[in-house]
Amino acid sequence: MSTNKSSRFTPIIIAVSIVVGILIGTFYTKHFSGSRLGIINSSSNKLNALLRIIDDQYVDTVDMTELVENAMPQILSELDPHSKYIPAKDLEAANSDLEGSFSGIGIQFRIQNDTIHVNSVIKGGPSEKVGLMPGDQIIKVNDVLFVGKKVTNDSAMGKLKGKKGTEVKLSVKRLGEKNLLSFTIVRGDIPVNSVDAAYMINKKVGYVYISKFSRTTHVELLNALAMLSHKNCQGLIIDLRGNGGGFMDAAIRMVNEFLPEGRLIVYTQGRKYARSEEFANGTGSCQKMPIVVLVDEGSASASEIFTGAIQDNDRGMVIGRRTFGKGLVQQPIEFSDGSAIRLTIARYYTPSGRCIQRPYANGNDENYEMDWVTRYQHGEFFSKDSIKQNQSLRYSTRLGRTVYGGGGIMPDIFIPQDTIGSTSYYTAVMYNGLDILFGFRYTDQNRDSFKQFSDGNSLVNYLKRQNLVEQFVRFADSNGVKRRNLLIQKSRKLIEKRIYARVIDNMFGQEEYIKYINQTDPTVLKAVEVLEKGQSFPTAPINSKILKKK
Repeated sequence: MSTNKSSRFTPIIIAVSIVVGILIGTFYTKHFSGSRLGIINSSSNKLNALLRIIDDQYVDTVDMTELVENAMPQILSELDPHSKYIPAKDLEAANSDLEGSFSGIGIQFRIQNDTIHVNSVIKGGPSEKVGLMPGDQIIKVNDVLFVGKKVTNDSAMGKLKGKKGTEVKLSVKRLGEKNLLSFTIVRGDIPVNSVDAAYMINKKVGYVYISKFSRTTHVELLNALAMLSHKNCQGLIIDLRGNGGGFMDAAIRMVNEFLPEGRLIVYTQGRKYARSEEFANGTGSCQKMPIVVLVDEGSASASEIFTGAIQDNDRGMVIGRRTFGKGLVQQPIEFSDGSAIRLTIARYYTPSGRCIQRPYANGNDENYEMDWVTRYQHGEFFSKDSIKQNQSLRYSTRLGRTVYGGGGIMPDIFIPQDTIGSTSYYTAVMYNGLDILFGFRYTDQNRDSFKQFSDGNSLVNYLKRQNLVEQFVRFADSNGVKRRNLLIQKSRKLIEKRIYARVIDNMFGQEEYIKYINQTDPTVLKAVEVLEKGQSFPTAPINSKILKKK
């Protein structure tokens, strides 16, 4: 009898339990997930409602797609300086530089006098295979005239890049040829190198210049290290000046080559992301190689991860000027329409625990954007004493050396910007890019005679006899920068060096250009000195040594 009664009430008990469970769940959702969920939901609904109202009731017809496209960057700009929106039409170009390759015809070009001039042809690429040559001028694309004001970098890239396997027909004007030459080029994968130079500066010191951290940079570095090792490299310069960063994973894999097992490389942490640490695994090929890292105000993000790991682990000397100061981690998130955002999800910290992100205000921060100018005006590029470190953000390396957070990485050895010979005339011609234009034109006119030279040094010996400075001054005068004889004489060596470098770059490429520039670069020369004197491994400060003995 009692069994029948209890079974009769079972459905009621289950129903009451379900209701109570729902009420309890609702209570905990509201009170323990915080009110932010409700705020986000109501705000997003408010945005959606606003768009619906505009689309339904606004006085004029509105392109809603364009309205949203314009709003996306504005919303992200209110967060931090590095979260950004990338429209679908720009995403491929934004990614290709860091992916290590893109699909195209395999040339480097400049636009001069509203015409595409082929500056260089990538070895083994589609254009070289069909016979396109440096100095060629592209006049038609797919039998349609492509010269004049419509020729811009973006429009040219749009015409020449495309899916692998597709064809593009070019009609080019070549010096010495009466008629246009026609080439049908099948687009292919074009490598984008990030190690722009790797060579022996002298019999013992190797040099590697890394322009960015792409997916292929680690492999490129390994190839460079193997080549330098084969040439008996006993000390290494890693040049990260002007390197704005790229993939964090690439920086981690690269610095792993230089650190012993167990050393912390970097850690990241964010509001929704727990602390994640990266350690050296002991497989590095250069764990005991003396190393010097070169940096400047253009070294940012992944460059600072690499540099911070070397500095905080007292693995090598850092030489140059204070780095950019970007310590925020972005995650790419793609939308179904092909667009994407790069959203800041965490901060990264060097092994000593410092975040090197320089201060910024939420929203459009003009001071942040103009920081380089501010540094220049305050004299930071010329004097170490002008740099004021935040004393509340003091940290220590493994050996007890003091380092600072909150504003980039300060090098161990400061090298001021070289201003010897700089004048207002020199600044004017360089600001207007006249060295680039003159160098390209001069190379183009003399390309055949330059073919007898095998490298930059042999070409320079020839150029020194051509009185190029006078030719350049006349060129600058015809392009709006008037002759100033006294200033020209004072800047003569600088002008000469810049013109020679441009001609070398146009004729032989980036590595020969870098080799020539480095011959008189104060930062590179200091790095060589440090390595040759065996001073690349930092030592503990005197006070630290005394404390350890006690």
